[in-house]
Amino acid sequence: MEVKPSLWRMPATRHLILLALVLLAIGMGQRSPWPADEPRFAQVAREMVETGQWLIPMRGGEPYPDKPPVFMWSIAAAYQAVGDLRWAFLIPNALSGLLTLLLVMDLGARLWSPRVGHKAAMLLLAAPQFLIQAKNAQIDAMVCAWITLGMYGLIRHALLGPAWGWYALSWMAMGAGVITKGVGFLPVLALLPLAALALRGHATPRAAFAPAALLGPVWMVGVMALWLVPMVWAVHDSGDPLLLAYRDNILFKQTAERYVDPWMHVKPWHYFLTAVIPLLWFPLPLLLLAQGGRLLRALRREPALIVLASWIVMVVVFFSLSPGKRGVYVLPALPMLSLLTARVVSFQYEPTWLRWLFRSVSALLAVVLLVIGVAAVMGHPAIIKALRHYPLEAGDLSALGRVLTLLGVAWGAILIGLWRWASVPRWLAGLSITWLLLAGIAYPLMEPLRTPARVMAAAAAALPAGAELGLIEAKEQILLFWSGRITHFGYNTDRDEQAKRAWQWMAASPQRILLVPDGPDLPCFDLSKAATLGTAHRRDWRWLTRAQMTAECAPPLTMATFVSGGG
Repeated sequence: MEVKPSLWRMPATRHLILLALVLLAIGMGQRSPWPADEPRFAQVAREMVETGQWLIPMRGGEPYPDKPPVFMWSIAAAYQAVGDLRWAFLIPNALSGLLTLLLVMDLGARLWSPRVGHKAAMLLLAAPQFLIQAKNAQIDAMVCAWITLGMYGLIRHALLGPAWGWYALSWMAMGAGVITKGVGFLPVLALLPLAALALRGHATPRAAFAPAALLGPVWMVGVMALWLVPMVWAVHDSGDPLLLAYRDNILFKQTAERYVDPWMHVKPWHYFLTAVIPLLWFPLPLLLLAQGGRLLRALRREPALIVLASWIVMVVVFFSLSPGKRGVYVLPALPMLSLLTARVVSFQYEPTWLRWLFRSVSALLAVVLLVIGVAAVMGHPAIIKALRHYPLEAGDLSALGRVLTLLGVAWGAILIGLWRWASVPRWLAGLSITWLLLAGIAYPLMEPLRTPARVMAAAAAALPAGAELGLIEAKEQILLFWSGRITHFGYNTDRDEQAKRAWQWMAASPQRILLVPDGPDLPCFDLSKAATLGTAHRRDWRWLTRAQMTAECAPPLTMATFVSGGG
């Protein structure tokens, strides 16, 4: 079944695309990369552009082994194109989010109708996790786009085809997803319900499993090889122990070992079901619960829904089986859930209890935002205590309080002004206003609180002419906010070993000064006599000169140092 050409000429389509463009673009250029992951990827991308070395991601001159390079490549390419990292680092995920939305809308129209495609796009925009990820520079929005393209191609081929071009593109998208973040292969799981349909005699899935289908993995591996082969060759040829460790880490530790025996983010098996999906996918699970009977009836007669539902369950189970869990892991299942929900849910004919529940949630949001906002404007001690780890200055708290108050008023106005609207469109209107206010007004206000801008400005003022700056416990944001040369002593090196290396580095020249965050006492330095420059990353940063060095220091195990920035 071909999509009706009228889909892309319909006013509703244009309005949804315009809304998505505004929501994705608002805030670009208004802030720097913020923790947790954004500064890391932005710094790697900046170094790619500055050094011209794109094959192996480097962070502060040291190999970065945690993720493959595709996402960093995209930021670097955007940086080269626009010349401003504050704009560039958000562009790839904005485009990824837009691609995901268009694929969902198009697939809904092709499988069922343009109306279903529009509903699917609205539901995707209405689920908070989608825009949260599309508007930041974590890696998950891009891998979600690759996986959605993989699912789109498989379904176009197996349920609406055969379409061998889309089938090949699906596998190529999976390959790109794997070298973006290892789980890009997840669309392969959809082959199980598709094979079951073929065995039950469905004609189109049966045709999709012709012998030519065996070429799919070849396309995937071919795309992966575009990076893996030159990387492995270059590492082997170099003989550099750091690069050899990088190769082994990225190929083994960050894939199978991280899944089977994770060393961080350990959560219970039900974490996604109880802590992520109900909140970050709201209101989709609630809508399906309210109209579960329609879903069950539709599943019995529509192959596409069987494939979508089976795949979503398998993805959630796949991530639940690993002890290591983060909420973003299940994001790739959200676009397909939006499609499934759009097929069985009516916005207009919703149960009375559901309509009142939506109204109650909106009212609660309005009240909570108003209370917190007014308390912040008044400087309530509880708010000050909650933000005690942030570098607040005069006026910061009051300004943020006014934004929260405005958000509370907006949610209240939307609830009252759009009282008779269907719940999902009204909820989407509230989220849209929230993003416009946060990205357009709050981002600049939050910038000094989420970055080391004030600490690094103090460091620049205190650094004597011609002096060199060193850094213990390197943070990517520190590197981003320092325009000159900065030396650090290894991201994956313990604090004491870094201190020993730093002592040797400072002893070699009187023109060297060290920046270090508060923490356990350092060997070879007296922190009690060090000046404090300010607070960033919830820690006070201290300024160490030769006056804080001890007379002697045990030698480090190695004297490895790494340099970021120019001369």
